[in-house]
Amino acid sequence: MDYPVESFTDSERAALAPYFTNLDRPVFGLVNLPETVKGALFARYSRYQGTLRRLFLDEFVDDVAGATAAAWDGAEGERAAKLYERIFLGYGDDSVAQLGGAHVACEWTSNVLTKILQRPRLGAYLEQSTRYIAYDAPMPGGAYRYYSEPELGPEYRSAMDELFSTYSAALPEVTAWAAERFPRGDDEPETAHARAIKAKSLDLLRGLLPAASLSHMGIFATGQTYEQLVLHLLAHPLPEAQAYGRMILDEIKAVMPSFVARVERPDRGGEWVSYLQERDEAARSWAARLGLDRPAADRGPSVRLLEVDGDVERLLAALLFEASAASEEQARIAVASLSAEQQSELLADLVGERRNRRYRPGRGLETLRYRFEIVSDYGAFRDLQRHRMLTCQWQTLSPELGAGVPEEVDAAGQGDAYRRALERSRDEHDRLVEAGLERAAPYALCLGYRIRYVLELNAREAMQLIELRSGREGHPTYRAVAHEMHAQIAAVHPAVAAAMTHVDRDSEPRLERILSEMRTQARALA
Repeated sequence: MDYPVESFTDSERAALAPYFTNLDRPVFGLVNLPETVKGALFARYSRYQGTLRRLFLDEFVDDVAGATAAAWDGAEGERAAKLYERIFLGYGDDSVAQLGGAHVACEWTSNVLTKILQRPRLGAYLEQSTRYIAYDAPMPGGAYRYYSEPELGPEYRSAMDELFSTYSAALPEVTAWAAERFPRGDDEPETAHARAIKAKSLDLLRGLLPAASLSHMGIFATGQTYEQLVLHLLAHPLPEAQAYGRMILDEIKAVMPSFVARVERPDRGGEWVSYLQERDEAARSWAARLGLDRPAADRGPSVRLLEVDGDVERLLAALLFEASAASEEQARIAVASLSAEQQSELLADLVGERRNRRYRPGRGLETLRYRFEIVSDYGAFRDLQRHRMLTCQWQTLSPELGAGVPEEVDAAGQGDAYRRALERSRDEHDRLVEAGLERAAPYALCLGYRIRYVLELNAREAMQLIELRSGREGHPTYRAVAHEMHAQIAAVHPAVAAAMTHVDRDSEPRLERILSEMRTQARALA
């Protein structure tokens, strides 16, 4: 893909040079900046329309100007490099690679690639959000914001342009409908209400955007995590992933080259990449041999609790373990003697009064595990997949599980246009498959199409995910998943579900972001 290259004036380039490893490539490292500034940059990034370097010029350069006079020269320090080589390469202590980290920005990445980039658990990620950023404006150069390669053909570009045109035409119509449907209350500031209306409109229409839609991402991770990420990218069949693997490797080499020294060694990184490719091919081959490569006939969204590991008695024993002097087996015997009502009372006492969802109970809840199989639209999957402390596995995005049209889009008079876009998306996906481009075909599918995935998580992680994703500010599609996960946990472990006291069960249509925007407005005024 020909990535957009941003233009900067000579004075802007001079201001940027000390803080970015390059000024003309889509992947770059952040250097010579305080950790708080880098964190604030990435936090602001998710709701900023432009690129990170432009954001830095617009909002941050005055705060750090003069902090350093020299441009980044790529030197990590000879002494540090020699020490690292002696400890890491000489003694094989991989944990040393966990002690150094880097901020890397990845721009113009497709929504297919963002999921690959976010797969490592031990990293921090912030992604530009389709809930706050409108995709109706073109990129530098005039094209809409979608990933493209010449091999995908002119038909692909025509289909993507049509999807974005539909989105762009529907956005003002849905915004006008939302403003009428949810008029501003007397206690709602005008600017907060306007932002909430915009968020509502973007939420309703994000299913029109294809998985090829381009996003910006910020990553902070250790050297060990970057090494594993680069290896997986280089082994991936998608050219976009391989290109980003090479670019990320170049930027980490510019910041801390010793941490990724093994990647380019044929006997280390080369063999690891070959292993990952062979593993992927073996799984695909066996799936075909067993007839598992054909999609199931079931369609529509669903949440199924596949497996439960553990019981409440084991949970209570684990919660008591650190406070006791007895063995866990003795604790289990003791709690087994209690009635069901007493066990519920004990669990409530051990969980305590949780004044908000950030009050989290002890690690004893990690003794219970749940494995869910979920079918939801790709947009909801994108949000749920980002949770770090769980196991997420997903299948290839395809049109076989169907797609839905939000009721409110129909109410806004844009339902038929939405359906036509879904069909156009599916037709282009099928054309790419028939052309032998099966791996790239998901780019063409709208985020409204459904995907099957598995989330395996313990009760403590389930509490965090369900309470967060059921919140009133959340997107309706992933709120529905959170509600159903909570209901199915309640069916097997009612006391555990009862401990999730900050689940928002309201499912009525509403202006989701208004309270959050009002709080933001109040803080700004204060």
